[in-house]
Amino acid sequence: MRQSLVIGVAGGSGSGKTTVSQVILRRFGAMRVAYVPHDLYYRDLSHLPFAERVSLNFDHPDALETPLFVAQLDALRAGRPIAAPTYDFTGYTRRVETLTIEPRPLIVVEGILIYTDPALRDRIDVKIFVDAPGDVRLIRRIRRDVHERGRTAESVIEQYLRTMRPMHDAFVETSRRFADVIIPNDSLEPQGYEAFLGRIDRIVSGLLGERARA
Repeated sequence: MRQSLVIGVAGGSGSGKTTVSQVILRRFGAMRVAYVPHDLYYRDLSHLPFAERVSLNFDHPDALETPLFVAQLDALRAGRPIAAPTYDFTGYTRRVETLTIEPRPLIVVEGILIYTDPALRDRIDVKIFVDAPGDVRLIRRIRRDVHERGRTAESVIEQYLRTMRPMHDAFVETSRRFADVIIPNDSLEPQGYEAFLGRIDRIVSGLLGERARA
């Protein structure tokens, strides 16, 4: 198996990264794409009291076990399956269960901080940045965390002011300079992603063609 092509999807929390990743998955097909969210690699905090877990900064690069992510990405690129960790966002702990991900010709990696680590960034062949205004991202974050992660709106807003906004400015926003494609997404109900993915389609198809001929 030739080394897989890696597509990165970055952007602020609530920018629409997962939606873009799913569009790519549909575009190229589940049998050709392995999807690996960076969020799976948050560090296990089970050794800390719950009150201390809640107070930590989850928007800083140190909150994620990126060396493990890079090592497992290398395995996928080389054609080997991985047992990715899974995360309990209500308790801030790693689950016992792992997620088996099989190698595919395309690997989509997604996360707010995937372009901040040089070793990880160097492994990403096509870098996408999803751009959305702060108020839109906050509303989407509240909706997601309340409905999917058992949070209160007040706790999400507090986290936004305390860590999410300053870390976005310090790490996420500055990483957009590495992007090959920037997708604007300024509506609360994003539509029309396909219109922005034509360029991605051409880039990916071209790179896959080059590797097939190599």
